[in-house]
Order: sequence, then structure tokens, then C-alpha cells
Amino acid sequence: MTAQEVAERAGISRGLLRRIEKGDPKCELGATIEVAAIVGVKLFDAEETTLSKHIRQTEEKLVLLPKSVRKKGKVADDDF
Repeated sequence: MTAQEVAERAGISRGLLRRIEKGDPKCELGATIEVAAIVGVKLFDAEETTLSKHIRQTEEKLVLLPKSVRKKGKVADDDF
């Protein structure tokens, strides 16, 4: 599902979705919970093992993605 499709299903703008992804604390709680439900992230669960399992599954997926798509910038030589 694309980010645009998630935003449309949640009834929010793509900009608000982007802010939710970045963890902006000023985002509406209802929109954040709606997006989490759409993408399958459980925010409230009584069992700690469920969260640990979800984190492990997410980390397994992230390993498959490239580390970075941007070139690293030059490190400033500020040793005077």
C-alpha cells in the first residue's frame, strides 16, 4: 500500500501522514491511531510478547531495505 493510499483510507492529507511517520507530537491522536490500525500496528496490547514479536518482525523486514539512499555528506574538519 502506498503512502497516498494510506492517507486516503485514513481521510488525512499526505502531509499529516508524513508528520505522523516522523513522530510529530502535534499530530492528532485519532489520526495517528487510525493510521496505525490501517497499516496493522497494534498500539495497545496487554501482552509484552506481542510487542516484542512485532518489533522483531519489523526489524527482519528493515534488514532487507538499503541502509541509505542518500550519499553521506562530507564531514566538517573543525579541528583548528
